[in-house]
Amino acid sequence: MANQQQMANAIRALSMDAVQQANSGHPGAPMGMADMAVALWGDHLQHNPANPHWANRDRFVLSNGHGSMLIYSVLHLTGYKLPIEELKNFRTLHSKTAGHPEVGVTPGVETTTGPLGQGITNAVGMALAEKLLAAEFNQVGHKIVNHHTYVFLGDGCLMEGISHEAVALAGAWKLNKLIALYDDNGISIDGQVAPWFIDNTPQRFAACGWNVIDAVDGHDAAAVSAAIARAKHSADKPTLIVCKTAIGKGSPNRAGTSKAHGEPLGAEEIKITRAALGWTAEPFKIPKDVYADWDAKAAGKAREAEWNKAFAAYKGAHPALAKEFVRRMKGELPKNFNQVAFDAVVAAHTQGETVASRKASQLALEAFTAALPEMLGGSADLTGSNLTNTKSTPAFRVDLAGDVVKTAEGQIGRHINYGVREFGMAAIMNGVALHGGYIPYGGTFLTFSDYSRNAIRMAALMKQRVIHVFTHDSIGLGEDGPTHQSIEHAASLRLIPGLDVWRPADTAETTVAWAVALQNAHRPSALLLSRQNLAYSPKSDLGDISRGAYVLSEPVHVGMKKTHGVIIATGSEVQLALAAQKLLAERQIGVRVVSMPSTNVFDRQTTEYKQSVLPKGIPRVAVEMGCTDGWWKYGCAAVVGIDTYGESAPAPVLFKHFGFTAENVADTVHAALLKA
Repeated sequence: MANQQQMANAIRALSMDAVQQANSGHPGAPMGMADMAVALWGDHLQHNPANPHWANRDRFVLSNGHGSMLIYSVLHLTGYKLPIEELKNFRTLHSKTAGHPEVGVTPGVETTTGPLGQGITNAVGMALAEKLLAAEFNQVGHKIVNHHTYVFLGDGCLMEGISHEAVALAGAWKLNKLIALYDDNGISIDGQVAPWFIDNTPQRFAACGWNVIDAVDGHDAAAVSAAIARAKHSADKPTLIVCKTAIGKGSPNRAGTSKAHGEPLGAEEIKITRAALGWTAEPFKIPKDVYADWDAKAAGKAREAEWNKAFAAYKGAHPALAKEFVRRMKGELPKNFNQVAFDAVVAAHTQGETVASRKASQLALEAFTAALPEMLGGSADLTGSNLTNTKSTPAFRVDLAGDVVKTAEGQIGRHINYGVREFGMAAIMNGVALHGGYIPYGGTFLTFSDYSRNAIRMAALMKQRVIHVFTHDSIGLGEDGPTHQSIEHAASLRLIPGLDVWRPADTAETTVAWAVALQNAHRPSALLLSRQNLAYSPKSDLGDISRGAYVLSEPVHVGMKKTHGVIIATGSEVQLALAAQKLLAERQIGVRVVSMPSTNVFDRQTTEYKQSVLPKGIPRVAVEMGCTDGWWKYGCAAVVGIDTYGESAPAPVLFKHFGFTAENVADTVHAALLKA
């Protein structure tokens, strides 16, 4: 590069100016990491500003996302569609430069970061996807999947527990194309981290199977670039480059202090910082020669053109694989998916098995994983309980050299043992989905969704197709007791905007839930599944299950001609509602039973449809083994639920103890009707 110092100072100036104009933000991190960015983006990053979605681009993740002006500055300077006006609008409503980077908002941003530790974990997922795609699609003489994942991260990311989960898995999986650059400045909001962060980070990473390049001067772009070059030669390990830096580099009075972290430098400090840096340009003005040094458009166009040429040769030699690769990277389902889903639902309906919905899920997965090679499953050390494995998804393994192990038939492993790492699993799945090429799903117990929650929220915020399989969904798991029995979890997950929560009642509903989740290209889903067996409920029409709620049984089915009330139920409680319906019929009370496997999906239906399922003027009672709060919005006169923690006892004993009997439901409905 002609003038690496001035290139770095351009980042510092833009970061100071944008934070000052917004009167909020974090100037310290981008000022401290500016030279690291020059080294990576100037010398190594494989990308094309004109096409941020080029399949073989390197992925860059700013895990310490509060330093967002670093990535906004670099994207602007290298030629992405992020004009200087957007940098001036930093942190303002509807700008492309939000307070923290957001995928889908800013061209060139690969993932939404800000909750510390999740960026590095997303990056592990991206590197995993690259490794698997390379093993699946690359052929002799044709290396069409060949890129790196780079991460900038700071002390905060490494303090978060999720980073331990991610780092350990990256080492176990030998993700040699993952390169993390650690901004080792020793400062966080509260000041010097030494009193509370004493980890020997290099040794920690080495112990997890990483290649470590320690004590690199993070303000020497040439030294950082040389370290990256070394890291790219790692054949069987991810690499951590420890870059020693000063937060707020260039600021005479703020550099190296927590005052540089999360507030504007102030007009006077910016003035003397510009002088100290020798930066004479006006705010938001970049000299033409600096723009020229940063400009990556021509080089990016040439890189992609070279890859397109290679892909054309690949297509000529392996047309079927090339077509499949394009489909997968676009996130499109196979053309026969609707038929696959239809056949699976019909089979579930016809067979009408009495099985736990976790087993119904596995039965559905057998059909879907056989038809969709992009489905990448896993479990947080509960495979035998979550039942996320199928005949089509052998275990993912790597050999001592770091290569993906294939079956005798040449298939890669598509079921991942995440270990006891629920949060890490969830955020890694986000990274896999963001990379493209796979649809990730993973399992744990519903109660442990608490560990995963923020990553689930991030999937919804980013509109990613990630599917969470949560089994053991109620007090029905029995003797494990209140630590494992879900009470508030279904209601809590339903509150996450953009997340579809399904609690199916039988094999047909479970299969429909899977089909809808797979079709939702821009929405994550959570399937809440039972441990205990659930009887199949005969249905006259399967079509309305996908609408979130439907009329399962009318009073006429039990000899009644008038509908006095409606029972709404989900999951295992649907059978309870049907049994109560019969008891009420004996009292000459006719009730409709509505199965509502997904409140989220039902709430998006038309008013006309919702009123056809829940007619006006007819009292409603909801039944679900969980918190009652969420059910009052449906105008319920009563709710049979649980607003306390569970107990340790066999499931039948608990059902009776907490009032989940047909008699109690019938009595509750009867009492509600008398009050109406």
